[in-house]
Amino acid sequence: MGGIEDDEPPSKRVKASSKEQRGLSNGKFLEKPANHSFAASMARPLALTSQGDDEVIGTKGVKKVEFVRIIAEALYSLGYSKTGACLEEESGIPFHSSTVTVFIQQILDGNWDGSLSSLHKIGIVEESVIKSASFMILQQKFFELLDHGKLMEALKTLRTEISPLEINSNRVRELSSFILSPAYRIIDGVSGQGMVKLKPRSQLLEDLQKLFPPTVMIPDRRLLQLVEQALDLQREACLFHNSSVGETSLFTDHHCGRDQIPSQTVQILQDHNDEVWYLQFSQNGKYLASSSSDNSAIIWEVDLDGKLSLKHRLIGHQKSVSCVSWSPNDDQILTCGLEEVVRRWDVSSGECLQVYEKGLIGLISCNWSPDGKCVFSGLTDKSIIMWGLDGKEIESLKGQKTIRISDIQLTSDGKLIVTICKETMILLIDRESRNERCIEEDQMIVSFTLSKDNKYLLVSLVNEELHLWNIQGHIRLVAKYKGHRRSRFIVRACFGGLDQSFIASGSEDSQVYIWHRGSGELIETLEGHSGAVNCISWNPANPHMLASASDDRSIRIWGLKQLHVKQKGKGKLVSGNENGNGVHYCNGATT
Repeated sequence: MGGIEDDEPPSKRVKASSKEQRGLSNGKFLEKPANHSFAASMARPLALTSQGDDEVIGTKGVKKVEFVRIIAEALYSLGYSKTGACLEEESGIPFHSSTVTVFIQQILDGNWDGSLSSLHKIGIVEESVIKSASFMILQQKFFELLDHGKLMEALKTLRTEISPLEINSNRVRELSSFILSPAYRIIDGVSGQGMVKLKPRSQLLEDLQKLFPPTVMIPDRRLLQLVEQALDLQREACLFHNSSVGETSLFTDHHCGRDQIPSQTVQILQDHNDEVWYLQFSQNGKYLASSSSDNSAIIWEVDLDGKLSLKHRLIGHQKSVSCVSWSPNDDQILTCGLEEVVRRWDVSSGECLQVYEKGLIGLISCNWSPDGKCVFSGLTDKSIIMWGLDGKEIESLKGQKTIRISDIQLTSDGKLIVTICKETMILLIDRESRNERCIEEDQMIVSFTLSKDNKYLLVSLVNEELHLWNIQGHIRLVAKYKGHRRSRFIVRACFGGLDQSFIASGSEDSQVYIWHRGSGELIETLEGHSGAVNCISWNPANPHMLASASDDRSIRIWGLKQLHVKQKGKGKLVSGNENGNGVHYCNGATT
């Protein structure tokens, strides 16, 4: 196995690449508010106490007035009208100010002139917001007049009230067409095909609420939103959260145990005759493909019990197989020989469907277009080529677009090609505009992989570091991961686990390293291999299954550690898969 600085092609060097009835807040803005607490609150407007404006509770400076108003909003959202009204009365803190209460009732009553007057009194400072709100109110007035056949009054509203606002001129012209063309009908808020939908007034209030500052009208379901945000933050901070199974309780802080991480060898695959360089699970998690320096690739099938069995051995390459790539729908697979050719195989039959080659120029990487209709590859002449499935060359990107040791990937929308163009630089090529952006590292790049959401790039470096880059918009480095060992060979890393919350990497010390992606903390080191671990793949459909490929000629499948659980009063040992795997819950519970 050659070093990364060798001139000769080293082994393991090539990279692979019901809205109307609900109203606002489940009924706060109803067309008929008489039976709702909101009507009761309007019947007795309350003034904020002077001490209530400044009083804070807790240790984080939470304003009591805001806290009480948000609780009231939650009560009304849940339908507890009497309780909400009692809270307003006992606290002396109204859900809405008296002017906002009047404004809401005017909207519900269709008192458009009154609502426009109140709009200037409810505490909105920005003139643009007032104009936009006025436009929305007058548009509702316009449509209701049309709906009642009052054509001339609607025209007057358009000319003397809506047009003078001098905003949204395109919409004004569209409104004019409803008067000029008798073919338009009012049916119930979206124009098209000769019809326009008339919104209920409660929907208008919801739209206005989204426009207004939250101090004027509290956002819908604000307390629930804050609680959900808190739960999300707790999960993100949990080092071992790796299961979507189980209920989340508000009565305790979120916590998962270490048993959520696949850290026990549950199967060893030893069908390769030489070093295993690369492996990758299919998108649906039903297959695993591996490639080896024994000139072959193997497709493994994940059985219903979680065990893997050999489905096909793919024979045909004359050199070591450096990488594989699954088609978008997992029915075909590409294999790339080391500076040789790319072959396309049928997963069901194991038959080779096409060979892609470029004369005497060797191929060094392979990947699919997102629609599965094209094949991409990096070449030893530092170009990138795109073929049709029939092997005909469609496009070629010349110049230093790749290096002899290179990965190549495409974003799932097909807009970006990502490849290594220099020893310390990754190139992001916009396929449509041909604009190029780059990530420049201080150290030599060993490999990279793209996150499922296309937002992040994980780069493995020669100095035993993994760098996480955000590639959306302005490219920036967001995290570093350290601890694994790499001195001479290609060592690959991957995203994985629930929501790709973890980073896993091979290592030349024969171990697998797992970090929590958000915190950067090393949480597991998996022992078992007797040679360098070259590649890791996390099953995208099963966060509790991990695979590792090694120079010891084996593939290890990692699952959850065995657990002792009680069944019908008897102790029983169960492992982490369906064939006896316990169902592992978040918050540390396992059954």
